Amino acid sequence: MRMGSGGSSGREERLPSVCEEQLSGGDQMLELTGRHLKHLPGPVCALSSLQKLYISGTGIKELPEEIEGLQELRILALDFNKLEEVPEALCRLPHLTRLYLGSNRLFGLPAEFSQLQTLRCLWIESNYLYHFPRALLQMPWLQSLQMGDNRLKTLPNSLPRMRGLRGLWLYGNRFEEFPKPLLRMTQLHILDLDRNKLTEFPDLTHLQRLRVFSYDHNPVEAPPSVADTVMVVGEGAQEFLEAREERLQKLREQEEEEQEENESEALQANMKNDSSVLDDGEGSYSALECSPEET
Repeated sequence: MRMGSGGSSGREERLPSVCEEQLSGGDQMLELTGRHLKHLPGPVCALSSLQKLYISGTGIKELPEEIEGLQELRILALDFNKLEEVPEALCRLPHLTRLYLGSNRLFGLPAEFSQLQTLRCLWIESNYLYHFPRALLQMPWLQSLQMGDNRLKTLPNSLPRMRGLRGLWLYGNRFEEFPKPLLRMTQLHILDLDRNKLTEFPDLTHLQRLRVFSYDHNPVEAPPSVADTVMVVGEGAQEFLEAREERLQKLREQEEEEQEENESEALQANMKNDSSVLDDGEGSYSALECSPEET
């Protein structure tokens, strides 16, 4: 099957046989992971109905402008390559929901990246990000952001604009103080700050939607204060969780005892009311015994 030109190379190429085999099954997915590629074959970019493209660990250093032709693409895996920048053409994929850019050589993201408004999951761990990409602040519906093993020291004050964010992974960065913008990220479910340089935590009990907080391998002396629904992971967390479970168990037992006492008191009160009705010879009891004619 002959298809188009060879992307940026400008020469005719055949679609690799492995691609033809995969597409023959009708599944709009290509799996090229682990294959040594000097560049992305041009005919791949001509597959306008392709929905999933996995080209992890291939060693490619750049992407052709023709990648914009993958207008139906939903998932794109580019991790474990040698990319030094994200081309603007990639930012013009209107249906992309998951993008994996981890373990490349990226120092940032282009301003045009904010055009990916359908994106819900971005993994950009193990790169060279010294600053939080500003383009992400214009993506309020991003839900999962994996930024571990970068070079971040601070987070922008406008981070809460990302109101759709549910999971945020910031392990292996260079935070020396707990980033204050995180205190306003009340919608977070998962927050990972492993392997930073944090020596203390503020009170986090107001983050009521938080379910997992990981802080392992920080020079902090004690676990943070969190809501009782949060699973904490880190040094001293096991003792913290055991003590919390013991406290919650005592509260549950106390509530059960109070409920039993209340039910017992209510039962006794009902019995007294019934007894007073039966004992009233001149009142309700006689009325109950009277026939309609007598009343």
